[in-house]
Amino acid sequence: MATSYSTSDARPVLTKPTEPEASLGKLVASATKDLSALVRSEIELAKIEVKSEAKHAIAGSGMFGAAAYLGLLATVLLSIAAAYGLNAAGLHPALAFLIVAVVYLLIAGVLALLGKKQVSKVSAPERTIRTTKESVSTLKGAARH
Repeated sequence: MATSYSTSDARPVLTKPTEPEASLGKLVASATKDLSALVRSEIELAKIEVKSEAKHAIAGSGMFGAAAYLGLLATVLLSIAAAYGLNAAGLHPALAFLIVAVVYLLIAGVLALLGKKQVSKVSAPERTIRTTKESVSTLKGAARH
C-alpha cells in the first residue's frame, strides 16, 4: 500500500490512500483497454483524413479527364485545320488529309518503337527471386534437422 505526503501546514503529514492499489492484472487490463481505444481513435482519424483526400483526388481526376477530352477535341480540330491549310496551299483536299494522317502514323510508329524499347528494359526481380529461393532452402534445411 502506497502513502502520500501533504505539506499543507509546512510539515509533512502521512496520509493513507483511500482506495487500495490496483493489482498488476488490473493495470495491464486498463493499459490494454487504453491502448485499444487509442488505436481505434487513430484508425478513425485516418479514415476521416483519407476520405477528405479521396474527395480531392476524385475531383482532380475528373478535371484531368475533362482536360484530356478537350485536348483530344483540340487535336482533331487542329488536324482538320492543318489539312485545310495544306488545301489552301494548293493541294487537293484528299491529299492534304492524307498527308496529315501519314504524319500522325509516323509519330505513332516512333512512339511505339520507343515504348517497345522501354518495355524491353523490364526484367524479373532477380534479387527477390534469389532471396526467396535462399529462404526456402534454409527453411527446408531447418525442417530436416
